[in-house]
Amino acid sequence: MPQGLIYGLEERPPLRDTFFAALQHLLAIFVAIITPPLIIAGALKLDLATTGFLVSMSLFVSGLATFIQCRKFGPIGCGLLCVQGTSFSFIGPIIAAGTIGGLPAVFGATIAGSVVEMLVSRVLKYTRRIITPLVSGIVVTLIGLSLIRVGITACGGGEAAKVNGTFGSFEHIGLSVLVLILIIFFNRSSNKYLRMSSIVIGLTVGYVVSYTLGMVDFSAIQDYGSLNIPIPFRYGITFDISAIVSLALVYLITAIEAYGDITANSLISGQPVEGDKFMKRASGGILADGINSMMAGIFNSFPNSIFAQNNGMIQLTGVASRYVGYFIAGMLVILGLFPAIGLVFSLMPEPVLGGATLLMFGTVAAAGIRIIASQNIDRKATLVIAISLSFGLSVELVPEILSQLPESIRTIFSSGITTGGLVAIIANATIRIKDK
Repeated sequence: MPQGLIYGLEERPPLRDTFFAALQHLLAIFVAIITPPLIIAGALKLDLATTGFLVSMSLFVSGLATFIQCRKFGPIGCGLLCVQGTSFSFIGPIIAAGTIGGLPAVFGATIAGSVVEMLVSRVLKYTRRIITPLVSGIVVTLIGLSLIRVGITACGGGEAAKVNGTFGSFEHIGLSVLVLILIIFFNRSSNKYLRMSSIVIGLTVGYVVSYTLGMVDFSAIQDYGSLNIPIPFRYGITFDISAIVSLALVYLITAIEAYGDITANSLISGQPVEGDKFMKRASGGILADGINSMMAGIFNSFPNSIFAQNNGMIQLTGVASRYVGYFIAGMLVILGLFPAIGLVFSLMPEPVLGGATLLMFGTVAAAGIRIIASQNIDRKATLVIAISLSFGLSVELVPEILSQLPESIRTIFSSGITTGGLVAIIANATIRIKDK
């Protein structure tokens, strides 16, 4: 077992340890899961009842998808502690599809486009010369570096704080720093319970402090709702070719991201990142990614993907046991069925979450660097790394560079992960250097 791990992949931690680890994963992903449906619902001007149901179904489907990934059913699933949730990558194309054909077109494209990811999973073993550990390491690094912007934005108070002029206030930054310092302090403890609970302690203290500062208003919840029953195809389904093509392209990139996330998870969990065993694991994970997204469309939700931040959580807690995933899945399903529980979580101020996610996203980038460092960095590898990171970070740091391109192209390449990942694949496959 790798140094730093308390519980390995196949170990079953005691109930208390399992619950603590699962709770920390849940706290790390809850807001990330509910944010895409909230953004999409707002853009499509959906009513509150529909918005609430979409949020609940996102949680419900994320729970089922996580269970499938961790449990592994035949060739479906990676068998790692991989947590799935609603993907941010699809927000742009989904809003475009919804504007044209409404929710039926969105769910139709979600279902039809997912086939692309399933097909990629079946031919993955033939692409090993293209999607190498070097490429996956670059993608993982870009995932972490790109997400850091999300984390630091939350530390400053989020997008709402930019509007009301409080972004970066001492109150917001101080709260984020408090959470960050608490997590680091307890994570370095030799006591395994304190280490595994570091995220929970940091977020709990941050929540309490933010409440005393008047940043949490429980009176904002007017109605805690009732039980949400999942109903397949509740809003109908239609198939629009342009919407399907748009989402299909993102599914292709999502498959690459999933490969990188599974590689990072395998490395952190002490599992091989090369060879037949790893390729079967990666293929199963990507296949489950596609199947879970198809299931999401059926249950009135949006495409799912493996969450990178949970790889950072494994490293922070030292718990890689896939059995923890069963508890995470159960919690997500419960949150989806009982919206009142989720509403309380959703009131957690962004600076509190930012202090935790900033550290987790940084550990994801560090995992990618470890994968890259494990390879032979010759002249070709140096060029591939240089050009991939340059292109990927360019669109993240200066998104205006794409402003003169057609909207369909801007939507695809606005993500540094997408741009850098594609460049890494193309560069690794085409650059030839003869060393003397």
